Amino acid sequence: MRPRRRSRSTAAALAITVALAVTVVACGPDGDGQRVSGTATNTSAPGRGGTIASAGDPGPGPTSLAGVNVRLTTVATVDHPVAMAARAGTDDLYVAGQGGRVQVLRVADSTPTKPELRIDPTPVLDLTAQTHADGERGLLGITFSPDGQQLVADYTDLDGNTLVVAYPMQGDVADPSQARELLVQTQPFPNHNGGQVVYGPDGYLYIGLGDGGGAGDPNGNGQNTSTLLGKILRIDPGHPGAGRAYAIPVDNPFASGSGGAPEAWLYGVRNPWRFTFDRTSGDLWVGDVGQDHYEEIDLLPAADGSGRGANLGWNLMEGTHAYQGGVAPAGAVAPILDYDHTGGNCAVIGGYVYRGQAIPALQGTYVFGDYCLGELRGLLQRNGTSLDERSLGPSLGQGLRSFGQDDHGELYALLESGPILRIEPA
Repeated sequence: MRPRRRSRSTAAALAITVALAVTVVACGPDGDGQRVSGTATNTSAPGRGGTIASAGDPGPGPTSLAGVNVRLTTVATVDHPVAMAARAGTDDLYVAGQGGRVQVLRVADSTPTKPELRIDPTPVLDLTAQTHADGERGLLGITFSPDGQQLVADYTDLDGNTLVVAYPMQGDVADPSQARELLVQTQPFPNHNGGQVVYGPDGYLYIGLGDGGGAGDPNGNGQNTSTLLGKILRIDPGHPGAGRAYAIPVDNPFASGSGGAPEAWLYGVRNPWRFTFDRTSGDLWVGDVGQDHYEEIDLLPAADGSGRGANLGWNLMEGTHAYQGGVAPAGAVAPILDYDHTGGNCAVIGGYVYRGQAIPALQGTYVFGDYCLGELRGLLQRNGTSLDERSLGPSLGQGLRSFGQDDHGELYALLESGPILRIEPA
């Protein structure tokens, strides 16, 4: 499964464009070779009030990735792995297969940086009767509630619509008989389903939904604040009420329902396949899969509200470039990085900021990749300005689908063909 369907580029060189501006202004139609420029500002309508306190000052760290190389060690093989989640109270890791099964990788020893992992053959959750792996459909994301007592799964049902469902954990196994349906979203097309579910540092559940599919966002969902499509949502599953299986956090930008859907946290995304929070700073990082030409990574700092009310520009912008003559919305937040499809790139796979102990030189680096090229890359930034972005060495080949992070901050890469790889010092 790819994050969404599109043609690949076969040009020879990798071209990376780092966007240092926070707000963009269009200066030409998509594909005219002109770049988008802008001025530094942190405003976005509605207001970007800070709602997620920083989890801690990361302090000084590396300013360059020169000489930083890593290696990849296979720790397990799972049928079409698509997502990984850690759970409070255990070092075990949980892996979702696109076909519908969640399995646990049990830690066989207590080495924090290189634990030995063994697959438990008994599924934690089996949704194979409720979903079907087809293209961009299937089981797409999992996460645990902060206390580890609820497993949340994001999957497409047999009609292709998105379901987000919470399952209470009974020991090491989810209990489907007590499943609680949190959200149902009709999908007009079979692609751009999003699928990421993450509990933020504020304890609320964040849900990624693509624009509904179809080339170019034909329904205009990205810029329509009244629909849930083309958004990252923020809800409180712990307090159902008012006819919903969840509460609306009072500081959501459209919490009252005025001006947009109460669930919406940020908008203007095409397919935010993978987004994560920096476990140290609380910053939100979004890997938004582009259309035909550009992939983008967005940094939403905790100090600015972690993206509250932010407009990331789609479908008027594709990265820092005007899309089909579009003009960047006032206050639109530009990506910290966009890159084109030369060299074999086709779809960004968002990752994590490294906060482990095994690779000190990688500390504070955002690690990501691309589905088609499969090259592991790192992005180092300070205060929203990119300091360095380059390859970290390993080439995974085609089929990088997702990343995972364990309780110790060590990172893993998930490949479509089955391997789960731990990122280790070279």
